[in-house]
Amino acid sequence: MLTLYYSPGSSSMAAHIALYEVGVPFEAKAISLKNKEQKLPEYLAINPAGKVPALSIDGRVLTEVAGILFYLGKAYPAAKLLPDDAEAQGQAVSWMSFIASTLHPARAKGLEAALEAYRIADRKLAGRDWVLGDYSVADIHLFRLYWRLIGSLPVPQGELPALDAHYERMMRRPAVLKTIEAETAVGFDFPTARMV
Repeated sequence: MLTLYYSPGSSSMAAHIALYEVGVPFEAKAISLKNKEQKLPEYLAINPAGKVPALSIDGRVLTEVAGILFYLGKAYPAAKLLPDDAEAQGQAVSWMSFIASTLHPARAKGLEAALEAYRIADRKLAGRDWVLGDYSVADIHLFRLYWRLIGSLPVPQGELPALDAHYERMMRRPAVLKTIEAETAVGFDFPTARMV
């Protein structure tokens, strides 16, 4: 049994999307960061770091977005969220590391720092629909952070054209729409979708 511990609108949104993409049954347990539920002893027993997401796999806990996404891609190959060959899997890990270490912290440094980091991603993505050529966990990870960026900073329209086009494709995916619906149902007020 899979149980996702998440907070609506947070980084855990990527794991939530991936679970809908693989199409396996899972239980979703919302953790309110606003109410500091991630600091409660019951949750710290699940993830001592007090962060989301956490994915319980038959009682064994996996944390960190990239780790959860990689696991889901490997464990459910029929969903085709992770390529088969080692080099392409390495590219997926490389992208997710870049997303976590460069893009994720950039937003907190302000618009100019964020644009500098996201321009790198935009150049890397240019000329392709999906990060690795085919849709993958790296696309889910990238989408979640770009969605957060454009919902929180005044990114000029057209500044990041490859990322805007990627965002638009992602917003048409049923798993993304299901995640937004599920996370809205527990009280999260999602920003209005950006029209690109």
